[in-house]
Amino acid sequence: MAEQSTERLDPADARPERLRVFLVDDHAMFRAGVRAELGAHVEVVGEASTVAEAVTRIAAVGPDVVLLDVHMPDGGGRAVLEAMRRTHPQVKFLALSVSDAAEDVIGLIRAGARGYVTKTISPDELAAAIRRVADGDAVFSPRLAGFVLDAFAARPDAPVADPELDQLTNREREVLRLLARGYAYKEIAKELFISIKTVETHVSNVLRKLQMSNRYELSRWAADRRLV
Repeated sequence: MAEQSTERLDPADARPERLRVFLVDDHAMFRAGVRAELGAHVEVVGEASTVAEAVTRIAAVGPDVVLLDVHMPDGGGRAVLEAMRRTHPQVKFLALSVSDAAEDVIGLIRAGARGYVTKTISPDELAAAIRRVADGDAVFSPRLAGFVLDAFAARPDAPVADPELDQLTNREREVLRLLARGYAYKEIAKELFISIKTVETHVSNVLRKLQMSNRYELSRWAADRRLV
């Protein structure tokens, strides 16, 4: 009779491997909350509060999925995506933001994010979204999916792209969006943690790039593209 093995399998061996997740957000308290909420579902392997930190640390740890805030003082999620997508194409990015503005959703997807969810999402839903993105699916909060569908429907035979919008930097887009919402230069400076002089420089650059002469033309242009 063949001898039976007495070796027992560790129950942990049968569990699916936990996904390695990296957090990028400029608010430490929010990162701490996400880390605590996701602790039972994924392995949080690192975090960063700036674009420069994110690029360096993501390259070092090689996570499966990066949870990425859209707006940060030094450039935001799109800057991280643009820096990482060519050198680390295997890393998946899921935007997690308070913003539900159409231009933010389209901008991040155009830059290479696999999904976009708002910070009202529950911990279980977020864990499921991370798993789906890691598996190659696209994930959106329900209302935000419409922005992507509308963008494709507008030009069904072409990629989602806007040459005029694409020539603007992330910061110029942020300034333009606030300008179109009626913010004064002083209010924009306070909102983005920059000087009034810097706001004036960004507005001047946007006017030059878009070949417009005043903020009212910019506001109409932004409204036409649902940037407001």
